[in-house]
Amino acid sequence: MTTQPVELQRVLDTFADEWSPHIVTRVNDYDVRVVKIRGEFVWHRHVDTDEFFHVLSGDIDIALRETPGHERVVHLAAGSVFTVPRGVEHKPSSVDGASVLLFEPSSTVNTGDRSDDIPAHIRSTTGRDITTNP
Repeated sequence: MTTQPVELQRVLDTFADEWSPHIVTRVNDYDVRVVKIRGEFVWHRHVDTDEFFHVLSGDIDIALRETPGHERVVHLAAGSVFTVPRGVEHKPSSVDGASVLLFEPSSTVNTGDRSDDIPAHIRSTTGRDITTNP
């Protein structure tokens, strides 16, 4: 964990890769991560944890499969927050691109329970820690 303030925009300016979270700090056993997104992610779920989204810039949609045979889409504009409940299958996307802050347990893999058929533009990871490897 860093003992200095972190300017999120400055961190976002240091990388161009999308769908690859960067850990900016930790709170107890949770990571605070920033990620750039564009296009579609994969359907996945986090069985043991909720996933918190705070849209810093741009707009995102999060498709949700809350019950069998029922899907809905939550639209988040810049400044919006949303929590995907644990166990709910979801798929974030952004047509024009967005920057998002995520808050989740440190061991959480971004692709959740999904380990097969992951497109080449997505890397399954727990994030790049900028506090130890800027």
